[in-house]
Amino acid sequence: MQKQTKINNIPTIIWGQPSKNLIIAVHGNMSNKADIPIQILSKIATNHDYQVLSFDLPQHGDRKNEPTLCKVQPCVEELKTIMEYAKSRWENISLFGNSIGAYFSLLAYRDENLQHAWFLSPVVDMNRLISNMMMWFDVSEEKLKEDKEVSTPIGQTLYWDYYCYVKEHPIDKWNVKTDILYGEKDDTCEFDTIKDFVGRFDCNLEVVADGEHYFHTQDQLKVFEEWLEKLM
Repeated sequence: MQKQTKINNIPTIIWGQPSKNLIIAVHGNMSNKADIPIQILSKIATNHDYQVLSFDLPQHGDRKNEPTLCKVQPCVEELKTIMEYAKSRWENISLFGNSIGAYFSLLAYRDENLQHAWFLSPVVDMNRLISNMMMWFDVSEEKLKEDKEVSTPIGQTLYWDYYCYVKEHPIDKWNVKTDILYGEKDDTCEFDTIKDFVGRFDCNLEVVADGEHYFHTQDQLKVFEEWLEKLM
């Protein structure tokens, strides 16, 4: 069962039969509210007495033509809007975050009383990722400050205000029972950053041999499905 709706003009899907238990699902970059990982999550979760609420981030899914950019500041505010809606309708709220969706969640939900979190290929150190991109494409801090935004050959734009926000809002609080599935060959979020995050916040980590940041092959998605089934 799927119900399409809007929350403050944010396109949303609510999956499953009515329940007091909800998982807020936040998709990754270049994805949408009904991508394959969220479909897999919803199939399993709805069999375990959860509903799932997924939604499109700015510049994704049904919002590709909106003027709002998929930058950290508006995304964090939108995640807070989604949470307020969820708290008014469900008793128990958990979280699924994929890639950058996990990062936005770590910022937006740091003070929320979540039951559980499941992260797939989470970005847990955005400062490191942006610094890597600046190094790869020879963009100095001075140039980014002066130009305010710099396009890169990989289609990602570096923004000065995004960079400043990330530096001013480190991930220093997370008190949620968290399970992480991470690909051995993830070149977006290096293993030492995941290991540091897991150590600081006492998370459970499963590393997938030959897995990448983007879980998309049949074998990778099967591992993801089995991981969720085991932990749900």
